[in-house]
Amino acid sequence: GSSTGSAPTLSGTVVVSAAASLTGSFDQIKADFIKANPGVSVTVSYGGSDTLAAQINQGAPVDVFAAASDKTMALVVDAGNAAGAPTRFATNTLEIAVPAANPAGVTGLADLARAGVKVALCAPTVPCGAASTKVLDAAKLSVTPVTQEQDVKSVLTKVQLGEVDAGLVYRTDVQAGGAKIKGIAFPEASGAVNNYPIVITKQAPNAAAAQAFVDYVLSPAGQKVLAAAGFAAP
Repeated sequence: GSSTGSAPTLSGTVVVSAAASLTGSFDQIKADFIKANPGVSVTVSYGGSDTLAAQINQGAPVDVFAAASDKTMALVVDAGNAAGAPTRFATNTLEIAVPAANPAGVTGLADLARAGVKVALCAPTVPCGAASTKVLDAAKLSVTPVTQEQDVKSVLTKVQLGEVDAGLVYRTDVQAGGAKIKGIAFPEASGAVNNYPIVITKQAPNAAAAQAFVDYVLSPAGQKVLAAAGFAAP
């Protein structure tokens, strides 16, 4: 970047579409970024990466897209709606989330295939769902979920409410989930680590401020927030 002396003062709003699993970290990054750039406001909407990609491809006025997988990012890139190549800014790994009391006695991935164990998964089109499918297929396990959710936070909620015995979410969601749930790490998860890419969209209404936001996510300050939330380095 240019030396701070000549840097233009940023203004306007940055509109960010971010994967649901980024909710806590991007709320914090947004607050820190606004503190560092008082002239800018930031709006973040969270959801399933596939849904967000479709909105961008339909022309939604979004400046920055942060996805939870390369595959969902490719939906925007392949449609010609990304300005430049995406940059990876974090990785994440699945964990099994169970209610704190663990009523079904789940200890590992194979337990999700047991009769009578109520399991929530993300829909296969969502990155957490694609990763879940990958680890279950690799382990040759057949799991019939009682519900398939459109984003990972909805799976977490089902576990927190005790509506299911287990859900496959990210380790970051387990960390954000509080005392109502506990996480069970499983070795098979290493076979489906999710990359998180970020990009400025081609139709970005505020490209200058968008670039500053992306730079902030990639900066030591942004990376520190992500690490604290349980994300691994890109």
